[in-house]
Amino acid sequence: MEPRIKHPVATLPGALKALQALSMSAENAGLSSQLRELVSLRASQVNGCSFCVLDHSTRLKNAGESDDRIFAVAAWRDAPHFTGAERAALALSEAVTRLSDRPDPVPDSIWQAAADNFTESELAGLLVTIASINVWNRLNVAVHQVAGTW
Repeated sequence: MEPRIKHPVATLPGALKALQALSMSAENAGLSSQLRELVSLRASQVNGCSFCVLDHSTRLKNAGESDDRIFAVAAWRDAPHFTGAERAALALSEAVTRLSDRPDPVPDSIWQAAADNFTESELAGLLVTIASINVWNRLNVAVHQVAGTW
């Protein structure tokens, strides 16, 4: 696979800086980088973004995350490797990523599970993390950004 065009963030002045600033703003929400990477990995799997799946898996591995947990993110509901808070964050990541899949995209049950595990600031950080990775996924998938390049 070859990229269709030069990546938009490399083409449009200020785009890279803006997306990096959005992503970095979630760092101040009180969430662990590990959790942010887990939800980013899950959204990237849902969106079929091979570039981001490889990137976030590698980041998790470099941060000391176990192979079992990294491999199990795709099937987190059935895997014994995740805490209740992580499960709530992964469910929220999927719901916010799959907005058009159901009439009530983020049902109260998913929201409440997240709200039971995270403060308002942490919820804001989760939402910004999820929104940010979805932007990256959409750009990368659209232009056929090749995994392992950049």
